[in-house]
Amino acid sequence: MAEFYPYLVASLPMLHFSMKPPFSSEQFLERCCPLIPEKDGQVLRSLPHPEDFGETRTRHSLIRQWIAFDTALRNELVKMRAARKRLEPKTYLRPENFTGSLSLPTGMAAILSASPLDAEKALDEARWKALDELATGHYFDLDFLITYAIKLRILERWEKIRRAEGTALLNQALQG
Repeated sequence: MAEFYPYLVASLPMLHFSMKPPFSSEQFLERCCPLIPEKDGQVLRSLPHPEDFGETRTRHSLIRQWIAFDTALRNELVKMRAARKRLEPKTYLRPENFTGSLSLPTGMAAILSASPLDAEKALDEARWKALDELATGHYFDLDFLITYAIKLRILERWEKIRRAEGTALLNQALQG
């Protein structure tokens, strides 16, 4: 079934940060799983969410790298926030094993941002770029599908935020 990867990947729309998701994560899995080996489908179905990173034990290298990056990014934010509040960050840090470099300006931009929404956007853009780096050299394989699935989750998150903002604005207009 691995020979179906090029056809599957070619059928997926390109994702760009800030776009509306072309379909849901569930629809993505429905498209993919019939065309890839069962063990690869299981990897896609069991992608961890950030709140589960500490408990996740995975054999897949790209997922381990992603978890390491995201944990390191969150730890850098903890350190910066703790310094601003004059707290000891060690009690809030998660164990990490990230060996790459983090973009300090990204964390600083998030911390110094006047708007929490702008801060979250800066962090998710950094995550998006990290996923692009992880996907380098992977065009028609499981690693590509993993990064695609994580990016799709990011887009879904922002679509929920946009809908919530729209609902709040509508309620405000109806009340005013």
